[in-house]
Amino acid sequence: MGVSGPDKGGEVAWLFTAFGVLLAGGKPVHITPSFPRTADGLQGLIIGGGADVDPQTYQQESVFTEYLQRTLQHPRKNFFQRVWRFTRWIYYPALFYVRKLFSRNKPQWSLDQDRDHLEFQLIDQAVKMNLPVLGICRGSQLLNVYFRGTLHQDINCFYREEPNPSSVFPVKKVTFKPDSKLAQIIGHQKLKVNALHHQAVHTPGKGLEIVAWEANNVVQAIEHTSKEFLLGVQWHPEYLPSRVEQRRLFQALVQKAREVNRQIEAPDMENALAQPKDQALEVLESADANAVKAIESTVSK
Repeated sequence: MGVSGPDKGGEVAWLFTAFGVLLAGGKPVHITPSFPRTADGLQGLIIGGGADVDPQTYQQESVFTEYLQRTLQHPRKNFFQRVWRFTRWIYYPALFYVRKLFSRNKPQWSLDQDRDHLEFQLIDQAVKMNLPVLGICRGSQLLNVYFRGTLHQDINCFYREEPNPSSVFPVKKVTFKPDSKLAQIIGHQKLKVNALHHQAVHTPGKGLEIVAWEANNVVQAIEHTSKEFLLGVQWHPEYLPSRVEQRRLFQALVQKAREVNRQIEAPDMENALAQPKDQALEVLESADANAVKAIESTVSK
């Protein structure tokens, strides 16, 4: 199972994603711009998120506040139940600081064009080979761009009454399309997920449909209507291994990967990366570059 990521700053995301694949019975293979490979020999592909998108609104105090509200206000809980509940809540701030420790010292709007190009090639090969693909966070966005969809460069405008939450906690309520593949895998029509992003799918690409969304219509998941398994989720299921519904995503991916019984020889990675950049990717990178310049100009003032 190929798992893509950045050269730096993605160590924690890789470890948690690899753990999710291992729990599901798969064998993860790390792919980065410095250690590229083709999709040849892979039975599935995960286009990962990364530690370069760090939560900014999270505060440690909120963990203890929520703990007091959810645990101490329930006197019927015995001591061991309270300790167990508190331990589970400690997981999230611990994860936050570990991600912070390994994150790149770059702003969250920084670009990684080498990674974009590598992952575009991997997606192209996986689609042509009909491999199961799961996009996580920016991976979901890149899947949409590959199929000629568009993105919201900044989703903060959707959160007028309250700020866009950014947390490893499951803080966003998501509704799933009942007859979608994703809903069948998750086993729920509504669910709380974590949120570590500031961009999202705007117009779904060719063959893609929106299968999960927030109450304000921010897209949380997409899937291909004719491919057997091509899903993109905006949240990070790898950071929620204690949630059975999130583990089901990796289990379904690995199960579908086991059914891959034919591999098509792919070009050598050097030849693949030597190909000209896709026009849709150039448009996306140009838009991102303009957004970075605008932010830097505002900060300098």
